[in-house]
Amino acid sequence: MKLSIATRRSALALWQAHYVKALLESTHTQLSVELLEVVTAGDRILDRPLSQVGGKGLFIKELEVAMQEGRADLAVHSMKDVPWNLPEGFLLAAILPRADARDAFVSVNFDCLAQLPLGATVGTSSQRRQCLLKSLRPDLNVISLRGNVDSRLRKLDEGHYDAIVLASAGLIRLGLASRIKEYLDPDVFLPAVGQGAIGIECCDDPRASAWFTALNDQATGCCLAAERAFAQGLTASCTSPIAAHATLTEQTLHLRGLIGRPDGRQTLRQEITGPAQEAHALGLRLASQMLAEGGKELLANLVNPS
Repeated sequence: MKLSIATRRSALALWQAHYVKALLESTHTQLSVELLEVVTAGDRILDRPLSQVGGKGLFIKELEVAMQEGRADLAVHSMKDVPWNLPEGFLLAAILPRADARDAFVSVNFDCLAQLPLGATVGTSSQRRQCLLKSLRPDLNVISLRGNVDSRLRKLDEGHYDAIVLASAGLIRLGLASRIKEYLDPDVFLPAVGQGAIGIECCDDPRASAWFTALNDQATGCCLAAERAFAQGLTASCTSPIAAHATLTEQTLHLRGLIGRPDGRQTLRQEITGPAQEAHALGLRLASQMLAEGGKELLANLVNPS
């Protein structure tokens, strides 16, 4: 039996696809898995922030088309890139155990965020990271930085930025943990929805999804159900300056959420705790509470900035 994984061509995407390939072939010895490399719109459009060109969904549309056309049986994603509202006819068949969800401060000359001089230039492609950076250090010059991990590191090394912020998990998976100068405290620098987790998407067909269920990690899936429900409750895209991070202790789930302005001048933080089996409901409840206590106005400001 042969299966094909649709994947982007970046080093990190290929690492993740090969990782899933190895897991599938070791779990199902009768399987032979190949990779179908796809260039997505998100990879082609690098001259504008994602929020201006359609959001992170641009990274997965062509992969879904490949599955619809029968050229691929599954796609492997960084879950922070996957919108909460999947297109009709698709499902998340498995969520793999989460890696480090923290953001990473990377710099050539400075050892931590606090050490950056006044007015230092920091690169990021994320409105969430921009919001958090500016809320902690209003003096910073935060500018857009697009591209894969290698190209971002190259621009840093060439001196275009004093520092950049990336996902720790991606750097670790690529063997680049030594580039991390500081792991940013998730209690302060709240991670993106789904950050650190890998997901398997396929067409909504029980025969297809059955191959992947053995790879599903229930604890990670529970945490992501809460985080993604939070984004759903806000009807926010994965490029919005929102954050959510869930942790699980035995059967108790703790979810923290954030809504902010891209300029960092306003942030709203709240948290909620409840039974793990109510993960989705807890995410929706936290979103509702935050919308009622100022979040609605913050999100509206994204559409009509003052």
